[in-house]
Amino acid sequence: MNNHEAIGFIDSGVGGLTVVKEAMRQLPNERLIYLGDTARCPYGPRPAEQVVQFTWEMTNFLLEKNIKMLVIACNTATAVALEEIKAQLDIPVVGVILPGTRAALKATKNNRVGVIGTAGTIKSLAYETALKSKAPNTFVSSLACPKFVPIVESNEFHSSVAKKVVSETLNPLQLKKLDTLILGCTHYPLLRPLIQNVMGSHVKLIDSGAETVSEVSMLLDYFDIANTPNYANEANEFYTTGSAKMFKAIADDWLNLETITVEQVRLPIEK
Repeated sequence: MNNHEAIGFIDSGVGGLTVVKEAMRQLPNERLIYLGDTARCPYGPRPAEQVVQFTWEMTNFLLEKNIKMLVIACNTATAVALEEIKAQLDIPVVGVILPGTRAALKATKNNRVGVIGTAGTIKSLAYETALKSKAPNTFVSSLACPKFVPIVESNEFHSSVAKKVVSETLNPLQLKKLDTLILGCTHYPLLRPLIQNVMGSHVKLIDSGAETVSEVSMLLDYFDIANTPNYANEANEFYTTGSAKMFKAIADDWLNLETITVEQVRLPIEK
């Protein structure tokens, strides 16, 4: 394995770009390849078996690119597919749930933690299980937010509709006396200002994706596969199964870049 091989990122749509943004900040020497399955997004309402199948299809696409590490930048996919994929690959595989859990437990002062995510993530109890295993006395309040991902995927996260949906959805959490809230979906940081406004400034928001990049950085060093500055200028690659135009519009806005190219691909890849 050459150090300048890329780190692969997969997500159900554009949400994983929040992880890529943090990776570009923390790991400027690394080359990144991203695949968002926007054509089949959202994953949250889908059966677990189907999510596993789709996650494998994305993984196999990136393995063809000779990636040196895989980041499952999707909470729903992490919850149901991480362990299976990790067991079968000979490269490091990182999910987004455990890093977010650790950050939340570090941040909370009153041991009252909220989790918001897709229906699939919340149903899996992945966050609640992880939190309770590390700190059994933690009060955990979980809430599925099925309308959030479609808002982000349709590039309406700056709209008045988004503001109304976020306010109405999060209303039940305001009575839970939380001091920490895990954004348990990588789409949700694009709604962060709206979420923070509803929850109040006293609630610490945990971005699971951003926390994941710190773990990626540690693993690059541990396996001695970190890139060198010589390759820092190699272009990152972005792929989507849906509209390349829509994906690029969101990516340009969120990553503050106008130089990226986005290619549409079909899954599964025919061999």
